[in-house]
Amino acid sequence: MTEFLQRLTVLSGELSGILWGSGLTLLILLGMGLYLTIRLGLVQIRGFRHSLALISGKYSCPEHEGEISHFQALATALSATIGTGNIAGVATAISLGGPGALFWMWVTAFLGMATKFTECTLALKFREIDHQSRISGGPMYTLLNGLKMKRTATLFATFALIASFGIGNMVQANSVVDGLGYLFPQVRDNAWLAGGLLAFLVGMVILGGVRRIARVASAIVPFMALLYIGAALLVLFNHVERILPAFAIIIEHSLNPWAVGGAAVGEAMRWGVARGLFSNEAGLGSSPMAHAAARTNEPVREGLVAMMEPFIDTLVICTMTGLVIVVTGAYSLKQDDLVGAALTAHAFSSSIGVSGAGVVGIGLSLFAFSTIIAWSYYGDRSAHFLFGEGAVRPYRLLYTFLVMVGAAVPLKLVWNLADITNLLMALPNLLSLALLAGLAKQLEKEYFSRPFTSARNDTRT
Repeated sequence: MTEFLQRLTVLSGELSGILWGSGLTLLILLGMGLYLTIRLGLVQIRGFRHSLALISGKYSCPEHEGEISHFQALATALSATIGTGNIAGVATAISLGGPGALFWMWVTAFLGMATKFTECTLALKFREIDHQSRISGGPMYTLLNGLKMKRTATLFATFALIASFGIGNMVQANSVVDGLGYLFPQVRDNAWLAGGLLAFLVGMVILGGVRRIARVASAIVPFMALLYIGAALLVLFNHVERILPAFAIIIEHSLNPWAVGGAAVGEAMRWGVARGLFSNEAGLGSSPMAHAAARTNEPVREGLVAMMEPFIDTLVICTMTGLVIVVTGAYSLKQDDLVGAALTAHAFSSSIGVSGAGVVGIGLSLFAFSTIIAWSYYGDRSAHFLFGEGAVRPYRLLYTFLVMVGAAVPLKLVWNLADITNLLMALPNLLSLALLAGLAKQLEKEYFSRPFTSARNDTRT
């Protein structure tokens, strides 16, 4: 049995590497963002200010259908996207692709804003509301109600359900233990106990459904983001004279093959795009399930709110991590023990001392915890779609139990399977975006053709 698991781990790792490392895969994901950016007329620029107004609550309509506010929907979705990718993922991209990888992460974020807008606008358009005002939405409902593709919708929900146990649960629980282990090494020696406590906290949140998840997420996300960004700004202040040269290094390593070599530019693009898409999840189809629960009858509004995810996740938080690694010179260290989160922790601590590693440890733990609670909602919506409302509570109980397991056991195989199913979610979702891009454009055009004051009072479903 052990030999079988080892072989399966190796094979799944190779398949995961092929899928995420394939230029075709990255071209499809990035190409969809470029296509939607052009098709929607740079909606990420034209709608930016209005998006901020919506998040602030300026156009809130309590009489509209939905379970959570625009801000709570954004916070819940950000809970899932802001995670280990912002700390460990950025460091990995820079370690393997050089500083230029950060530039390509910016590209994925900008184009990903159009993808997020489209997938979340469609999720609102085709969501379902039951007799108890409970909402279900996401790519599976877009495929089912918008395109009448039941089998493809079932495929998406199946992949999302499996991915929720992996990338959304066990690997994140393991990251919580790793994060706390930076501060308290004895946590790693008592992983089962730490996992049990974490499972209890997760259960207290997710058993209350999307409203409780949204309340917790809207409290955690701003706190953890401000804590991490504040520490990063302190590091940058200590190295203020290196900030402009750092940007020059990033641009040169990403676009100038004559200076660093064609292979280096290619690696920067490969790892930057891969880690950027992994971090902000644009096109994977996860966050539309959270945004579908927003309190609005205007699909475009939630699309505009959703497009801020890649901006905050990648253009702000990932940029902070990347700049810290570059200005401190940590990117040039080639030590086997300084990879992933360890490289980020080293960069912070080299500038602001032991408190830097503390921020990384706390940030990693909070980011991972918030991802766990957000992905539980994605999984239970998938379970609801596949098996009905009766499957939701058993799913939540199993999900809570697996948090404890994930905190204490080696997870290489789980990581590999999670990466595979996470990417497989994208295929049905991208199909729906390609086929319904025209509808998204029509909805956007109609929305912006009305004065926002009248749009606010529009209660049409």
